[in-house]
Amino acid sequence: MLMSLAACAAGVLLDLLFGDPVWLYHPVRLIGNWISWGERQLRKVCGTHLTAAGGVLWVLTAGMAFAIPFGLLALAGWIHPALRFLLETFWCFQILAAKCLASESRKVYDRLKARDLPGARKAVSMIVGRDTEKLTEEGVTKAAVETVAENTSDGVTAPLIYLLIGGAPLGFLYKAVNTMDSMLGYKNDRYLYFGRIPAKMDDVFNYIPARVTALLMTISAFLTGLDGKNAWKIYRRDRKKHASPNAAQTESVCAGALGVRLAGDAVYFGKLYKKEFIGDALRSIEPEDIIRTGRLMYAAELLTLILGGGLKLALILLL
Repeated sequence: MLMSLAACAAGVLLDLLFGDPVWLYHPVRLIGNWISWGERQLRKVCGTHLTAAGGVLWVLTAGMAFAIPFGLLALAGWIHPALRFLLETFWCFQILAAKCLASESRKVYDRLKARDLPGARKAVSMIVGRDTEKLTEEGVTKAAVETVAENTSDGVTAPLIYLLIGGAPLGFLYKAVNTMDSMLGYKNDRYLYFGRIPAKMDDVFNYIPARVTALLMTISAFLTGLDGKNAWKIYRRDRKKHASPNAAQTESVCAGALGVRLAGDAVYFGKLYKKEFIGDALRSIEPEDIIRTGRLMYAAELLTLILGGGLKLALILLL
């Protein structure tokens, strides 16, 4: 357990320094390819029983995402403990996405500062699911801030929490759950039933991490010079203003910390979706808010590592 904790900490450090190794085929892409293949096969086999088919795919995908790295780590440990440590460190490095998220949102900021709105729209389209072709400068900025705020939990602290609890196998299981929701969790004709269980299970797996992250982001607001008092106020008021039970947890903290208004109506695949606003427009949102949200994300990640890692270390020493 101590070696797994050390691997997790080392993975965080590598991610902060280097970000996602784009030169290497990412395991999540393998998971995504498996989900696509499994969906096609199960639709053929299960016919109109789409909810059951989605459930079967979820069980198979989650099981494989845990079992395969668990077995490979056991094999590596049998060869030599150092090999297991290096493998788990590398996997923890791949699972975390803080540097990648900050870098991609920074591209949006750079295009906005260069007064290149078409370039900013293209850059933000790489990290959001909404249609971006008609977004104003304010809309692009809001989209970037919102995705960093939401993914502070989904892509950074939540996987880190699962890594701290169960090492790389549990981290990959979480990434599989999150990937299934991203690919299948749409409320449209194709996925309303097939994606129902994957979407609900993502809500379950993110329920506690989203709320822990919201609290840590509130603390981080004080630490990074933002408005922590307002972050807590808006969190308590607006944390349920989203169709997802988890997404507004971190968005509300971010809106309060920045003193801006987020969310509102958005267009997905050409269709307008009505959404409530989150936060108060104490001032107009600006490109620098993208950078401020990135700092909030990094602070929350480090707090998660320090507090979660400290708790795990204490349990190891006690046991």
